[in-house]
Amino acid sequence: MNEDKDFAKRNALNAEMAQLMSNLSANTSSIGDWKVIKCYEARMQGLPDPYDFDELMVNRQAARDRINEIQAELKKLDK
Repeated sequence: MNEDKDFAKRNALNAEMAQLMSNLSANTSSIGDWKVIKCYEARMQGLPDPYDFDELMVNRQAARDRINEIQAELKKLDK
C-alpha cells in the first residue's frame, strides 16, 4: 500500500516538474524564455523592456526553486 502511495506521489511530482520546465521554455508561457529574449532584444536596440523584467526573473526563479524542491523530494522517495 505504501508503495502505491509513493508511486502516486512520484508521478505527481514528476508531472509538476515537467509542467514547470515546460513553462520556462514554452513560447506561450508567461515566464517563457521568449520573454527574456524579447527583453534582451529591446535592450540591444536601446528600447525599454517590453515586459517587467524584474517580475519575470522573480517568477522564473520561483519555478526553478520549485523544480529543485521537487528533485529533492524525489531523491527522498528513492531512499
